[in-house]
Amino acid sequence: MRLLTLAARCAVALSLTLCWSAVPARAQDSTRTQPVTQKSKTDWGAVDKALGRAGTMQPGDVQKYSFPRSDLQVTLGGVSIKPALALGSWVAFKRTGGTSDQAIAMGDLVLLESEVMPVVTALQATGVEVTALHNHLQHESPSVMYLHISAQGDPVKIAQAVHAALTLTKTPTAPPKGGSVPGSFGLDTARLSSTLGHSGKVNGGVYQVSVPRGEPVRMAGLDIPPSMGVATALNFQPTGGGKAAITGDFVLTADEVNPVIKVLRDGGIAVTALHSHMLGEDPRLFFMHFWANDDATKLAQALKTALGYMKVRTSGP
Repeated sequence: MRLLTLAARCAVALSLTLCWSAVPARAQDSTRTQPVTQKSKTDWGAVDKALGRAGTMQPGDVQKYSFPRSDLQVTLGGVSIKPALALGSWVAFKRTGGTSDQAIAMGDLVLLESEVMPVVTALQATGVEVTALHNHLQHESPSVMYLHISAQGDPVKIAQAVHAALTLTKTPTAPPKGGSVPGSFGLDTARLSSTLGHSGKVNGGVYQVSVPRGEPVRMAGLDIPPSMGVATALNFQPTGGGKAAITGDFVLTADEVNPVIKVLRDGGIAVTALHSHMLGEDPRLFFMHFWANDDATKLAQALKTALGYMKVRTSGP
């Protein structure tokens, strides 16, 4: 049985560098959004089995699965990119209401160019939608593409479809090792947190900060939590001497795009892509990717200034 997709009448969006399209939406109307019953982690056992690894429960009752491309040796400007910086495939699930076992799924698959069409073909055959295809970085070697996906239906069948597609790539089948190795990280994370006005965590040798938007985002009548890929991501990988390679993406409304571009360029940060990740979201969102390798505090200040031109949730409990 084919999976029920999120937008049966939407054409597949295959957007390349700096393309304009629509992105995920999280705006919630309590009179239209379907109620969601909180499930325990044990309810996801069949999905864990289908994907060959355990997921982690995220805020918003989202079950997320990570597939780091640790098999890839990608470099950019002399920096060896860690999977946690920009090479992490993932898929996330959220149940869609009441006693139903149905779920919405969204994800981002990191692929070599040679892997793209086999994966797209396999996903299309099983009813998983492709919502965007593009770069996030520039001038990296080898070139990497990012395939964004979504589906709605039986979460086990969705998981089986994603797993089957990933077997067509060299994505490692063994579950990633959890936790960070204790010891010196190489950056003053407390100072970065203070500068940004938002705290993060060290994961896989990278300081990761997530900044949710201030308004809700909704798609297909469902609330889409920030943990399903609609929060601004700011990642710092130490490169020595207090410097960091930074990348990630700002999640923006149309009126925020050009003010943020100006701030980033004034701060010496390259804008590497601007595009959508999803279809049919409300409000319409644009994802702006960036890159720099410079003094970490200086870069954090520029990122903080950019956040000031956006509607973001204030930091706090």
